[in-house]
Amino acid sequence: MPVSAVIGLQWGDEGKGKIIDFLSKDFDIVARFNGGNNAGHTVVVNNKVFKFHLIPSGVVRGLTGVLGNGMVIDPSVLVKEIEFVKSNNIDPKLKISFKAHLILPYHRIIDRGKESRSGTKRIGTTGRGIGPAYSDKMRRNEALRVENLISSNFYEKIKNVLEMKKDELKSYNIISSDSELKEYGDRIYREYSGYAKILSKYVCDVSSFLFEAKENGKRILFEGAQGTLLDIDHGTFPFVTSSNTTVGGIFTGLGIPPSFLEKVIGVAKAYTTRVGRGPFPTELSGSLGEYIREKGMEYGTTTGRARRCGWLDLVALKYSCDINGVSEIALTKLDVLSGLREIKVAVAYEIDGKVTKSFPSSADKLYEVKPVYETLKGWNKLSKGEWKRIVEKGFDALPYNTIEYISFIEDHLKVPVKIISVGPEREYTIVRE
Repeated sequence: MPVSAVIGLQWGDEGKGKIIDFLSKDFDIVARFNGGNNAGHTVVVNNKVFKFHLIPSGVVRGLTGVLGNGMVIDPSVLVKEIEFVKSNNIDPKLKISFKAHLILPYHRIIDRGKESRSGTKRIGTTGRGIGPAYSDKMRRNEALRVENLISSNFYEKIKNVLEMKKDELKSYNIISSDSELKEYGDRIYREYSGYAKILSKYVCDVSSFLFEAKENGKRILFEGAQGTLLDIDHGTFPFVTSSNTTVGGIFTGLGIPPSFLEKVIGVAKAYTTRVGRGPFPTELSGSLGEYIREKGMEYGTTTGRARRCGWLDLVALKYSCDINGVSEIALTKLDVLSGLREIKVAVAYEIDGKVTKSFPSSADKLYEVKPVYETLKGWNKLSKGEWKRIVEKGFDALPYNTIEYISFIEDHLKVPVKIISVGPEREYTIVRE
C-alpha cells in the first residue's frame, strides 16, 4: 500500500475515523499531524465503541500511533485515553513528538473566557484550550513543549512562563494576585509531573522515526483532524480551527518532505454538516434538517453539540479536492440519505447576481452566496440487513439511483469515489477496484 493520507474535505466529522479503521489492515503506522483533543474519532471494533480525541484510531488494531509536532497535546486527556485502551487489553504502541506543544490548565480557562467575552462574535470553540495553546506557540517564549514536560528543569520552565503570563492569568481570574503565582505553578507541576512519568517512554524524534520506518518498508498512513474548510489558512476564516488541516500540514506537522506522500484519500459525507458558528450555504432548517441529524446521529464526539445539517455542496468539495490534490474519495453515510424521494446537490453559487463555481473561503463572502441546486432522484429506505447484503455483493448491487448519485459527484469533482460507507462498522464498506 502506498504512503497515504486521509484528509477531511468538509467542516470535519466526515467519518475519517471509520475510514482509517477500515484501511488500518493495510498499514503499520498511523500518524496525526495537527490539532489536539478538539478532534473526535469514533470506531467500532467487535461491537465495542472507541472514541478518541488524541490517540490515532488505528492503535486499537495494533498499529503504531504517532502524535506529531504540529499537535497541541493535553496530557490529562492523553493519559486517560492510554488508560482506556489498556483497560480493553490493548497495549498502545505510541510515538509522541518531543516538539509537540502542551495544553496547560490555564489554556482551557482562557479559551472559554475569550469565547464568553466575544458575545455575538463567538467562533464556536470547543473550549479545550487549543487556540490559546497555538497562540502561545507563536509567542515562542510563553509556550511549553513535550520535551519540557519530561525534562529535569520542568519546574523552572513553568515558573518562567507563568511569570510572563501573570497579567493574562489575572485578567481571567485564574489568579487574583502575584502572590498566588507560585502556588498555581506548584499545582501545575505536581499534576503534570505525574503525566510525565506515564508519557516519557513514548516520547521520541518523530521525524527520524518516520524516515527510518519508510526506509524499512513500513506502510504509513497520515490521519488528518477536523476538515479542510476549518483550515486556519484555507478555511472559512475566522470560523476555523487553529491549525493546518489540509495536506500541507502533514509535512510541517511531522517533519517530513512532500515526496513521502503517494496518495491522498479525501473523506466526505454524502451530505454536509457543520458544528458551531459560521457560514453554511446548503444548510437545511426545519424537519428535513432534523431528520438527517437524527438518522445520521449528528452529534459531536468531542462536545456532544448537535451538528447543523445540509445538502451536499460540490462547490466546496471541489475546492477541497483541488487544494489537497485528492487522488480518490471515500464517501460516507450514504445510507442516511436512503428513503428520501429527492436529493438536492449544490453545483454552483449565485453571488451579486452572477453564477460561479469558485468557492470563496472568506466567511464574509460565503454568507452572501445562494446555492444553485440540481435535484436528483432518491432511493428507497433500506434496512441494515439489506445494506449488509449489498456490501457483500459489491458496488453494482447498490440501488440504481444511488449509483447515479455517486456518478454525479464524480462527474463534477473529476475524482473517483473508491470507498463507500453505508454504516459505522468497518464491515459496512464497499471498495471499488
